[in-house]
This record gives sequence, C-alpha cells and structure tokens, in this order.
Amino acid sequence: MNTYFNNKTIWITGASSGIGEALVRELALKSNAKIILSSRNEDQLYDVAEKSGLKTDRYAIIPLNLMNYKEMPGIAALAIEKFGKIDLLINNAGLSQRSLAIQTDIEVDKRLMDVDFIGTVALTKAILPYMIQNGGGQIAVVSSLMGIFGAPMRSGYAAAKHALHGFFDALRAELYNDKIRVTIICPGFIQTDISIHAVTGNGSQQGTMDDATKKGMPVDIFAGKMLKAIEQQKNQKAIGGKEVIGVYLKRFFPALLAKVVRKAKVV
Repeated sequence: MNTYFNNKTIWITGASSGIGEALVRELALKSNAKIILSSRNEDQLYDVAEKSGLKTDRYAIIPLNLMNYKEMPGIAALAIEKFGKIDLLINNAGLSQRSLAIQTDIEVDKRLMDVDFIGTVALTKAILPYMIQNGGGQIAVVSSLMGIFGAPMRSGYAAAKHALHGFFDALRAELYNDKIRVTIICPGFIQTDISIHAVTGNGSQQGTMDDATKKGMPVDIFAGKMLKAIEQQKNQKAIGGKEVIGVYLKRFFPALLAKVVRKAKVV
C-alpha cells in the first residue's frame, strides 16, 4: 500500500468484526487515514479501534443498523460532522444465508434484501451529496461471488447481492463526471464468522462455521488485496481461492458453471 489512503477520511461499515475489522487494522497500520467505524455493536467498535492502535484523533464511532434505512441521512450528517468530509465509503456490513429457497420464510428474504441492499443503498445515497460537494470521492461495496452467480442455500443472499451489482454499476456511470469512483469487491470464501451469523430458513442464526469458510483465504490477506483493488480504482474485483474460477465460467461457459454449482459443496 502506498500513500493513496493517506490524508483521507474513510468510513467502514461492518467494522466490528471480520472483513471490516481487518480493513481497520490494515489502514491503521499502513496509512494515516482517519477512520469512521460503524456497526450495530458500539462496544466492539471501540475494542477494534483500540486493538488496531488508532489514536483518538484518528477515529470516530458511529453505530448504525442497516435495517433502519430511513435513519441514514441523519447518520451521514453525523459522519460529516466528525471530520468534515468522507473521501471513501466502504459498504461492508451485510448478512449471509444458509437455507433452501423452498424452506425460507419470505420475511427472511426481505430481511436479507433490507440489510444487504436497501440499507447499503440508503447509506450511499445519504453520503453522495457531501462527496459531490467535496469534489469527488470513492464508494466501495463488498458484494460476493454470489453477486455474480447463484448457488444452493444462498437464494435470498444471491438476489440481494445481484441487486447491489445492478445499482452500483448504474451509479458508477451516473457519477463519473462528478469524479466519484465505484468499486465492487466480490469475496469468495474468507475466514470470518459470516457463516456463524448467517440466517437459516426461519430467521435464526446457523451458529456453526462452514468447512469452506474455515479453509478460506485469511481475512488479513483478503483485506490487503481488497485495499489494493480500491487503490487501483477497479470497477470490480473477485478475491478468493479456486472458487473465483466461477466468475470466468459464468462468462464463457455458463452451462458448465451450472453443472459445477449443482454438484458443489457450498457449506
């Protein structure tokens, strides 16, 4: 990482654990950026900031719940008050799923859409006027390989992530002349607690770690690769292990991908 993130104010959602926490650690260590940490758990956010070695003048804590999307304009205004600007918004917070479509209550599908799509879009829309006024900025959104192709046990999750791609691809084109760049990051299997917190068909947490997630890319390595893609202002970047080949199969050999996905172990 060079000086790209220096002197920037960076807002990270889902910063209390997993990818968000790893991004905070990486930025705290390798840049002088000011960081706003957000998630539902305020105590964990302070713990992440302290463990990352951030001095009090380099960070701010703003709790938020993406389900409460109507609150996002007020939360965005509060973020601007902290450091006067937002140069980079990293939409990382989200919720995964582990259930067959036929066994998933429609309210669970709605919850996945509210958190992974509507809340993320609402926060992004709330911060855009400030970025435009500031002369530009960057939006990064953590999608998933499930935003490119679907797989069993992920129907609602894949739908929400596909929606993210449609929205942010359009947003990228709309905001180009405003000097706002949009980067979509598509993780594969990354060593986080995402599968533990994933919702099942009745809305309860799965509560266990998937084998594929446990054996995935270490989260700190992923964070470094993700920040490099943001620095390079990539439109889209898939990051992970051999599962990333699905992106290329989807583009060039969709029938083969369909066969692979049917037989793949996805938990």
